[in-house]
Amino acid sequence: MTFSNTVAAASLATLLLAPLASAQQESQTPPPPPCTQDDNFRAFDFWLGTWEVTPWAGGAVAGKNTIRSEEGGCVLTEHWTNVQGGTGQSINYYNPNTGKWRQVWVAGGYAIDIEGGLKEGAMALEGTIYYYAQKNSIPFKGTWTPQEDGSVRQHFEQFNAENKEWATWFDGRYVKTASAE
Repeated sequence: MTFSNTVAAASLATLLLAPLASAQQESQTPPPPPCTQDDNFRAFDFWLGTWEVTPWAGGAVAGKNTIRSEEGGCVLTEHWTNVQGGTGQSINYYNPNTGKWRQVWVAGGYAIDIEGGLKEGAMALEGTIYYYAQKNSIPFKGTWTPQEDGSVRQHFEQFNAENKEWATWFDGRYVKTASAE
């Protein structure tokens, strides 16, 4: 192989391999998730952590709830266990297309699907609760309000069609026991 052929082969190899090297560098440093660039995705972060939950009015511990930020800050996952061992989970996320937060909760006998956003410093979501056994759905809403002492009040209400009024479904005090994992 002559010198000019060697130089030509090396130049061709460089041209062919350069995009591959560039792609490897780009794959090693991915761009940050879009959810870290928009403050709306942080609006529910006050709920992150591991919490002991009691009735708002006082009383014995009702259960433990762990809220984590996952998928690059794009979703909050909730893992609830009550003192009898019952469990439930939710996915909570901000949808930039609608400008709303949404929670989809599933437990053994029902599911909740609510959406909304911050109102006067509290996360306020409205939608429906679905009862599997009764095969019906009822208007439902939830509000999470951060308190000055670091606790969070979670207040759920269900609409009573008979008297046309909202009734408390659950009213709890969340007291943090550990940081989010």
